[in-house]
Formats: sequence, C-alpha cells, structure tokens
Amino acid sequence: MRTNLDFSPLFRSSIGFDRILNALEAASRVETMDNWPPYDIVKSRKDEYRIAMAVAGFTQDELTITQEQNILFVSGQKTHAEDMQYLHRGIAGRSFQRRFELADHVKVVGAGLADGLLTIDLKREIPEAMKPRHIAIATDMALPEAEPKQIAADKQAA
Repeated sequence: MRTNLDFSPLFRSSIGFDRILNALEAASRVETMDNWPPYDIVKSRKDEYRIAMAVAGFTQDELTITQEQNILFVSGQKTHAEDMQYLHRGIAGRSFQRRFELADHVKVVGAGLADGLLTIDLKREIPEAMKPRHIAIATDMALPEAEPKQIAADKQAA
C-alpha cells in the first residue's frame, strides 16, 4: 500500500524549506529499488557518518564515487573476461549505481576498499558563519539622550 502525500499546502505557507519539501516529495516517489549491493549507514560521532557497502569481486578501478551538490553516487562497472566459462556463478558481477541524498554541508572525507567492503566516510562541516556565536552584552554603554521635541504653533490673537 502506497500513500502519496500532498505537500502543496506546505509550499504555500513556508519560506526557505523548499529543499526539504522537495526531498520529501522525491522520497515518496522512489520506486522499489534493487537491494544489491547491500550497505550499512552508521553514525560514528556527532557529525560523522560512514557508509559500508559490500562489493565483493569489484576492484578499485571498477568502482566510482561521485558527489554532486547534495547527492552521492556510488557505481560499479564490472569488466568481464570473455574467455571465462562459468559452471556456476554465485558471486554477483552486475553493474550497479546507488544514490544517497546528503544533507547540507555533508562532505565525503575519505573512502577505502578492503576485504570486499567499500567504506565511505562523511562529515558534516558547518561553515563558521553559520555556527552559533556568543554576543557580549555591554553594561556601561550609555544611550544618547533624546532632546524633547516641541511643536511649534503660530500664536493667533483672539
């Protein structure tokens, strides 16, 4: 059972949340995806994440990791040896592409391949200008005194 949500009332009454609403809309349109290759997403620290993807049989040259704005693409293109005749093929060697939506300011800081496991390390790095800052409150700051305003009126003799 699938329920499509209508976000149009939120678009009409919110300002600056369009990326979040578009992401929610895109997530609701996602069709059933292939479950291969399997992967884990782990939050290792406050602003650090790791994607671990099982890519048995793929070499480093056959894998591609690309980040375009807030989308991370991981793809694998297997090069096949034409002279091989398999009697049984249990290790998947098909091409794949995984897409991960990243939040603002999340960047890939590293990737590695060991023992058939591709790991991608990510970190949220908030720019200094967007971090909360402490504002000092001055106590001896004197405000300029305002001079009383007078309304000039013409005197009329009665």
